[in-house]
Amino acid sequence: MSNPRRGPMGGHGKMVPGEKAKDFKGTMKKLMNYMKRYKIRIFIMLVFAVGGTIFNIVGPKILGKATTELMNGLMGKINGTGAIDFSKIGTILATVLCLYAVSSVFSFVQGYVMSGISNDVTYCLRKEISQKINRIPMKYFESRTHGEILSRVTNDVDTLQMSLNQSITQLITSVTTLLGALIMMLSINIWMTCAALLILPVSMMIIGKVMKHSQKYFQAQQRYLGEVNGQVEEIYSGQNVVKVFNKEDAVVDEFEKTNDKLYDSAWKSQFFSGMMMPIMQFVGNLGYVMVALLGGFLTIKGSIEVGDVQAFFQYIRNFTQPVQQIAQVTNMLQSSAAASERVFEFLEEEEEDQTVDQPADIADVEGNVEFDHVSFGYHPEQIIIHDFSADIKSGQKVAIVGPTGAGKTTMVKLLMRFYDVNTGEIKVDGHNIKDFNRSELRELFGMVLQDTWLFNGTILENIRYGRLDATDEEVIEAAKAAHAHRFIMAQPDGYQTILDEETSNISQGQKQLLTIARTILADNKILILDEATSSVDTRTEVRIQKAMDNLMRGRTSFIIAHRLSTIRDADLILVMRDGDIIEQGTHEELLAKGGFYENLYNSQFEKAEAV
Repeated sequence: MSNPRRGPMGGHGKMVPGEKAKDFKGTMKKLMNYMKRYKIRIFIMLVFAVGGTIFNIVGPKILGKATTELMNGLMGKINGTGAIDFSKIGTILATVLCLYAVSSVFSFVQGYVMSGISNDVTYCLRKEISQKINRIPMKYFESRTHGEILSRVTNDVDTLQMSLNQSITQLITSVTTLLGALIMMLSINIWMTCAALLILPVSMMIIGKVMKHSQKYFQAQQRYLGEVNGQVEEIYSGQNVVKVFNKEDAVVDEFEKTNDKLYDSAWKSQFFSGMMMPIMQFVGNLGYVMVALLGGFLTIKGSIEVGDVQAFFQYIRNFTQPVQQIAQVTNMLQSSAAASERVFEFLEEEEEDQTVDQPADIADVEGNVEFDHVSFGYHPEQIIIHDFSADIKSGQKVAIVGPTGAGKTTMVKLLMRFYDVNTGEIKVDGHNIKDFNRSELRELFGMVLQDTWLFNGTILENIRYGRLDATDEEVIEAAKAAHAHRFIMAQPDGYQTILDEETSNISQGQKQLLTIARTILADNKILILDEATSSVDTRTEVRIQKAMDNLMRGRTSFIIAHRLSTIRDADLILVMRDGDIIEQGTHEELLAKGGFYENLYNSQFEKAEAV
């Protein structure tokens, strides 16, 4: 079921397909296969975990001998036939102390090793996710919010790390303790062991019932956590739009609905997880009562010693406690499976082809671009570019104009292989763009978008992002060419001014100038300007236009423009409507035809005069 798109930034849209149908066994198998790379350290952890548990299990029986020795000595003293041998008791206690000390050392080592494994697993997962992001098609990101994707990197990986660190060692020690306690109990008395084992089927039945109900709530908790993150991210980034339209109450209501779902699923998952322990303790106490009655009877008959009864009680605790711990581990594994499945779903997403076997060389590319009967649709059944053909020579300034939804920006996305065409070809210097390695193809393009993107850093660093090996002098020259130098020097720290989300002394138009400076510095062979001057005033636009004319000289340039006055000197104007080129030529030629372009051009001046 898809959710409606929300908020000013478009909302989180549809959730990942298949998210409701969780495959617990399959996911855990994937996780185990992923962890095979750490098999040596896992083996070391296993040895120390088992060793530490065994040393801990042997202790109660030896300690029981001290109780028996104390009891026999006390009875001998009362009967006048002997005394308490404190030396022997001291030796027994010293032995037990050593066993527990060794057990603690082993437990410390296994905990240290397991912490390293869980941290390495999550480190590698985050690294693979960050690399995967660069290989996933653009359509994936355009159908999901940033918050939903970030949830995979943060919440889900954190949940997986916590679960791994606790559940694996807990599971190993619990199983070892369970088996060890059972063996020691059998060595003491079979009948008392049978009485204690009666609690096991009851315990397993309770665990099964709780697991059946808890899994779906853990899955829902992870899903709604991603939705909450997506809403917080989009509303925070579009806070100004929310305030302009007085939608504060609406977005709060929408958030509360999702937050209530998260609360409900989290509450139920934690409730089922929390109720496990008290129920298991009650069942365990019933076992204590049965063993106490039987042990007292056997002691009176002289079948077993007092110390063995004491040791048996400790083993019952060692036996029932692992059952309770295993119950807790199963809940953690449910949470781990829900988180890891979302991570693996992301890592298994379809990737773009990044390289080709014999790639075309970009070194000698001049910038000739040809669209050869291109058709494209974001969905195969909805074609929006029908039959697009154009031949652009190197160094030409090409403007793409047309009404909203005509397909102008889509053509640019196809040119840079953000999407691949359905049919036809796009060629650069005679080479199909699919013949280039994807990263090398994009080195040919410099791009200035309508929406500016600046990262948290200095102005100097933001401009240098266009070419990381550029000197400070080259950065400053690029800023001057973009007419950004003057306002940069007006800042308190000049080029060292820090830009972040809180920056209020940099206008939207000035941010656009910085992105233009970045593109000038990159010095690419083909330029794409998507409404590059839409955020600046008319006077600044004229200055930028002069700088862009110098930049575009000798380079193939694609200009997407709504202001037709800015592209009158273009070498070629492609007029698009409904995905097709309906007219092409120079400004004067198109006006002379008296067609769609003339109507579009005149309508802008009529609107300007009306204003």
